Amino acid sequence: MESYLAFQYIGLHTKGRARETEPKPRSRRYRGEQSRGRNRGEAESSISAMACRFVLVLVLAVAVLLAPSSCFAADELLVPLPETAAPALTFGEGYTQLFGDSNLRLHGDGRRVHISLDERTGSGFASQAAHLHGFFGASIKLPSDHTAGVVVAFYMSNGDVYEKTHDELDFEFLGNVRGREWRVQTNVYGDGSTAVGREERYGLWFDPTEDFHRYAIRWTNRTIMFYIDDTPIREVVRSERMGAQFPSKPMSLYATIWDGSSWATSGGRYKVDYKYAPYVAQFADLQLQPEPDHDAGEMTMSPARRAAMERVRARYMTYGYCYDRARYPAPLPECSVGAEAAMYLPSGEARSWDRRRRGRRHRRAGADFAL
Repeated sequence: MESYLAFQYIGLHTKGRARETEPKPRSRRYRGEQSRGRNRGEAESSISAMACRFVLVLVLAVAVLLAPSSCFAADELLVPLPETAAPALTFGEGYTQLFGDSNLRLHGDGRRVHISLDERTGSGFASQAAHLHGFFGASIKLPSDHTAGVVVAFYMSNGDVYEKTHDELDFEFLGNVRGREWRVQTNVYGDGSTAVGREERYGLWFDPTEDFHRYAIRWTNRTIMFYIDDTPIREVVRSERMGAQFPSKPMSLYATIWDGSSWATSGGRYKVDYKYAPYVAQFADLQLQPEPDHDAGEMTMSPARRAAMERVRARYMTYGYCYDRARYPAPLPECSVGAEAAMYLPSGEARSWDRRRRGRRHRRAGADFAL
């Protein structure tokens, strides 16, 4: 949408300049009324041709921006990760089980972890230490089939230490009824600000149950970035107005699977159906890379990386708190809301998501999953 508005501005500005520089008619000393009319017609035709060419370029640019995902190869969305990659840790090197007893199982010498949800309990694990800033990631494969009410979370938190003023950065994967896609939600909480949620939800351009996909968070004292498969999908920049609500205390890394029947799918309309249990989420390539403040610096994105992020957000963001006028009649301080707000309902839900869903299909085990 931002690119579209920029093209609009350039178009109006260019048309104005064209009018300003239209050749003035010569005096009667050099030509008669008929000749003057002919020259004016030629100048106007030239300007019209230029305007038509510009409109064509504008239409093509907007079409590329808003084209359905099926027109683009998946690789187009990929840009390199920040050059901060560290070797993945085994479970024993960096993590400990939180809960779930036998619902947590190690595979591949501790390099892969399966956590499951059944009628008895969910399960989860956490990093052995808390970290102040860094790069944190994992490759995750989500449960398939009917997953309504199931929540898989990959997140950072310090709620065990700061009960009333905790910080949190979340990836939450929300299950769905059979044949409907998983949704991904990102959250940012600081200083116990859970009453002031900064949630965003997205559809995905792949089936997260078919294979592993990488999810990562990079957190510095100035910026928070969320990545999916190396593509940035969200950027949170610290500001004075945001104040203490920008996470600023050491946090541990967590991975859990649990029963979110009360809210996760259609506001709690669809519950977990345990006849499909156990629900197993698989984790691999667990990465913990602390970054001291003096090394973190100011994160900047290349034009290509920023364009990839804006393209993903324009196509796949299905809810944004900045556009939730029912919840926040006045947008939160960090929100910059422009003409793109017309793409969202007062609830913050994207107006066009249903149409975009019909333009894509996921294929798994020979079956089509309309999104």
